[in-house]
Amino acid sequence: MKKRYWKSLALFLITLMALPAPSWAQGYTQTKYPIVLVHGLFGFDSLGPVDYFYGIASGLSSGGARVYVTSVSASNSTEVRGEQLLLQVKQILAATGAAKVNLIGHSHGGPTSRYVASVRPDLVASVSSVGGVNKGSKVADVLVGAVPNVTYDLANALSGLISLLSGSPTLPQSSRAAAESLSTAGTLAFNARHPQGVPTSACGEGAYQVNGVHYYSWSGAKPWTNALDAADPFLAVTGLAFNGEKNDGLVGSCSSRLGRVIRDDYALNHLDEVNQLIGITNLFETNPVTLFRQHANRLQGQGL
Repeated sequence: MKKRYWKSLALFLITLMALPAPSWAQGYTQTKYPIVLVHGLFGFDSLGPVDYFYGIASGLSSGGARVYVTSVSASNSTEVRGEQLLLQVKQILAATGAAKVNLIGHSHGGPTSRYVASVRPDLVASVSSVGGVNKGSKVADVLVGAVPNVTYDLANALSGLISLLSGSPTLPQSSRAAAESLSTAGTLAFNARHPQGVPTSACGEGAYQVNGVHYYSWSGAKPWTNALDAADPFLAVTGLAFNGEKNDGLVGSCSSRLGRVIRDDYALNHLDEVNQLIGITNLFETNPVTLFRQHANRLQGQGL
């Protein structure tokens, strides 16, 4: 009887060791290279107590990851933001002694990260696009064709205020350049110059690895997710621009695809994807912080 007990215990322990590490395990998010988070349009690193990637940086670092949150122009062209990000990547590498970084960009942060990987692939281990505008946004298409100059002026003022409050008052702002970059035509031109990881079919996957850089993406597909979230009515309205196409309120699911597609149909909207508004997201979907932690573990498994 005792012998059978010890055999059963040994079998249980062997089985337990073979299972994937739970998300709370020590070292679960500890990647080889630092993780660098890149915000989207009208984004910031932090505004007082509110982080753009709300609770995500701490959620990653608690599992062992080295995490850096960058700050680029709240609104500007992809190339301008990309050059700003490249400078910060070099600073992070100099400070840490790491050879490369893992870039994770949300919304406009997706193509911004892709720019850096395209011009300096030797500095980038991976690019992960979260709700990224990789083939344009129909919302941007509407804005480019209909918004008067005064609206761009107001948007520039808002962008300047965001940068000022987040501690980066000298960053240049151009909401018109941002809208043009995020439009279907602007993104098509950008992709011709920087095609790495972009699917060649309408709604497929792109190359998983190009020039040594690994490409991943995931996104939501539900504009309205929580009645308590003040941003949801706005996203429900902007989502109408997609005429029934699956979208997160600002980006179509097919447009969000890049490299290896984890999923493009989480029950999350564009702000939920980064755990906004201050953590008010869909209670019936995987928590966004968990999605980022799972992805860090995925990168860890790839030796990144």
